[in-house]
Amino acid sequence: MALSDYINTGKALMIISGILLSVVIAFFFGAVGQFITRLVFTFDYQKRLKRYGGIWGGLAMSMITYFILVKGAKGASFITPETLAWIKGHAALIFLSSFMLFGLVFQALVTLTRINILKPIVLIGTFALAMAFAANDLVNFIGVPLAGLNAYKVAAAAENPLTASMAALQSKVPSNTYLLLLAGAIMVITLWVSKKARTVTKTEVDLGRQDEGLERFNSSTISRALVRIVSGPIDLLKKITPAKLGQAVEKRFDASRVTENGVTGSDVPSFDLLRASVNLMVASAVVSYATSHKLPLSTTYVTFMVAMGSSLADQAWGRESAVYRVTGVLTVIGGWFITAVAAFAVASVFAAMICFFKIPAVIGLLLMIGVLLWRNHQFHHNKKEEDRSLQAFSLKEVTDAEEAIKTSFMHAGNFLKEVSTNLSESIDGLFCENRIVLKKARAQTKKIQLWANVIVANIFKTLYLLQREDVEHTKKYLQTVRSLQEIAERHRDLVIRSYQHIDNLHTGLSAPQKTELSKLHECVATILSQSVAQFMGQCAPDCTPILSYCEKLNHMIVEFDRNQVTRIQGRESKTRLSILFYGFLDGYAKISDQTMALVVIYKDSVAHIAQRDIG
Repeated sequence: MALSDYINTGKALMIISGILLSVVIAFFFGAVGQFITRLVFTFDYQKRLKRYGGIWGGLAMSMITYFILVKGAKGASFITPETLAWIKGHAALIFLSSFMLFGLVFQALVTLTRINILKPIVLIGTFALAMAFAANDLVNFIGVPLAGLNAYKVAAAAENPLTASMAALQSKVPSNTYLLLLAGAIMVITLWVSKKARTVTKTEVDLGRQDEGLERFNSSTISRALVRIVSGPIDLLKKITPAKLGQAVEKRFDASRVTENGVTGSDVPSFDLLRASVNLMVASAVVSYATSHKLPLSTTYVTFMVAMGSSLADQAWGRESAVYRVTGVLTVIGGWFITAVAAFAVASVFAAMICFFKIPAVIGLLLMIGVLLWRNHQFHHNKKEEDRSLQAFSLKEVTDAEEAIKTSFMHAGNFLKEVSTNLSESIDGLFCENRIVLKKARAQTKKIQLWANVIVANIFKTLYLLQREDVEHTKKYLQTVRSLQEIAERHRDLVIRSYQHIDNLHTGLSAPQKTELSKLHECVATILSQSVAQFMGQCAPDCTPILSYCEKLNHMIVEFDRNQVTRIQGRESKTRLSILFYGFLDGYAKISDQTMALVVIYKDSVAHIAQRDIG
């Protein structure tokens, strides 16, 4: 038989094309819906809910209710075919009745009470989407094993399984209620304990969050190109739009003066309840419409793309974050389809292995799956630990400028401590010409660079907290930013230089060079450790001992520079070795100078805070 007789290619292509189209449609309607909603309600939506709350609540709840009926009734065993047919035949009546009923109820709530009607909308909408996700994921989870079990039963009943007809598999696969309950229980437990589930949720929330901050994804060539392509028409539209109209729209999208009432610190949501309700309402509408017309789509893809479209319309993707957010969206979408292609290919390979090698192949595949699951668990565990380490640098709980300054320097102390440790490992690896140690040290540079970026972002938050009369004093914190970035860059440069030198099998350091670099490193390590002690509050701020070590370091650099020139003239040092040696001289000098600058700023900051407290 031909391959096309085994695979329903027409149906498969229709599903794939439908899913691709639904991604674009969901993003478009998410953006349009959020733009119109924000234009009407603005970010200060509480006042306008009094006027339009009934209409908005009725519209949102009628869409969500219809979504629940369409998606829920379709697969519910307790709903008869006659009832399902009546629901489909009276869709308009159900929608209008729901709109009027919920509209009156919500208008009464916003008029007579202080209840925020967006909360029940978000709660019920979340339940509706959770129901849809549960139904879809249950089918995805248990559907293939049940189909395989049914195929096995059909083959076992045939005299020759290899010549059995595929006609029996064209009908609906009968389901076992107990197997469905078992699969549902496994799904609930998995969602409760799975680190990956939290990672997936965090990815979507981070890509759509309103505030700026550390971005999870780096920029890419494609994302930069897309942002440029989209920016052109937007800039043109701004130019041809009348100035007064443009200013009015911009004012309604200004979120800078609006904060969540009574919510501070780490409890501040990534986006407000208005956008959350739009996400649920639009996703419900798109899924309901497609389902009622038997159009193929993915509830997961639609919900994600609606959230991305609404965040774009809400100006969460500003010029500071657009390329990173677009990269994240492209990564997620690419992951979906790459996974689909990979699943198709891997399934065929596994089937061939089982066909040819029988039981040994099954055992081998089970072992491989176990290893992959363990590695996946380790990956997400490490990712969680990395996120937890970044949370240690959070300033969300700090609302006082003075406390923010002290906390930022404490974070800088942890940063310098890690730099010192990593430099020591790198030097040891360089002296021993141990590529494995240097490779691990190089891997750590990414984390240290990330820490520096987080601390820099915290310093800018600190500047927002400082009062206007402290403007002159805040100039010093800009120097703090430069110092932290310079230290991180010099540290990364030294570690990478060391790794590349050994990785390329170049000549190792000579005994005199090792001796000199050891003295320099010891001096720099002392400067860093004493600075860390001051930043962590273990001793009083004092620039004198650190300044003396910096002067000592500079004297040694001058002396060792002369020694290296002598070695070069005597042809005792190769070119690449000389480049590496001078890289360390320059890097250590810059790190010590910038660390000294941080200590001076810290001492001045402590004195300034003490003076303000006395005043």
